[in-house]
Amino acid sequence: MKHLMIAAVSALALAGCTPDKAPAPASLDTAAAETETAVVLTLADVVNSDLRSAEEKARDVWRHPVETLEFFDVTADKKVVEIWPGGGWYTNILAPWLASGGGTLVAAGFDPSTIEDADRRARTEARIEEFKANYAKPEFGTIEHSSFSKASGPLTAEGTADVVLTFRNIHNWMGEGYTEKFFADAYSALKPGGILGVVEHRLPSTQAQDPKATSGYVHEDYVKAMAVAAGFEFVEASEINANPADTADHPFGVWTLPPVSTSTDRAGKTVEGFDPEKYKAIGESDRMTLKFRKPG
Repeated sequence: MKHLMIAAVSALALAGCTPDKAPAPASLDTAAAETETAVVLTLADVVNSDLRSAEEKARDVWRHPVETLEFFDVTADKKVVEIWPGGGWYTNILAPWLASGGGTLVAAGFDPSTIEDADRRARTEARIEEFKANYAKPEFGTIEHSSFSKASGPLTAEGTADVVLTFRNIHNWMGEGYTEKFFADAYSALKPGGILGVVEHRLPSTQAQDPKATSGYVHEDYVKAMAVAAGFEFVEASEINANPADTADHPFGVWTLPPVSTSTDRAGKTVEGFDPEKYKAIGESDRMTLKFRKPG
């Protein structure tokens, strides 16, 4: 059945790469005929397929998913833990790709049990169930689900993950005071030699770091120090996701920039002379892209 699913995924996603032709559904008979010749999808297959929306693809110029995942040594046969997948921007790439190659995706979502407000907790639980329903389709394979919070348990079975990934989340954990737990949990989840990949909004070293990271920006040296303190070895940094135009000193933090493009504070007040076009022209934030390894 695993081979049947992989063949069906390959047929669907590859068909989605033809923009003027809707992908034909792959039947079990067709899948069975292709069992012995099922093709592992390339990252380009998935990134360009109809499994992703036009809005998602428009952000590739800022997020560089192919180059980023290759830098983190992700391949289609690995077990990958994605922390806080949100709306699934990276999940829409990782899930079908790993399904085609026999890999495993673990989506470690937000843990609603830590939310005290009942209404907010209910809304979060509803979003989690919606996320799971969206990915309960053959083309995404079988996604394992776990959670991450200040009180959560293991991300996955200890020492079984090849790669743990987090995209623009560390500032959130700094704000809540459990950054150390993330690095400890990631270390525990990874096999010896496994990779931790971090993408985060980058604060210039000339600017003071707010311990709560209320601007959404984080010092690169801070992230490196936290990872090394947890036992990781720093492997390499990449400028794949750099944006030299981002000065990281915007009136509403990183959220002033696209895609959020905030123009007011929480009280609905803006800044005198605020020009939203200025921030649209900057584009998305300058981001560090860091690779760490659990010693083997």
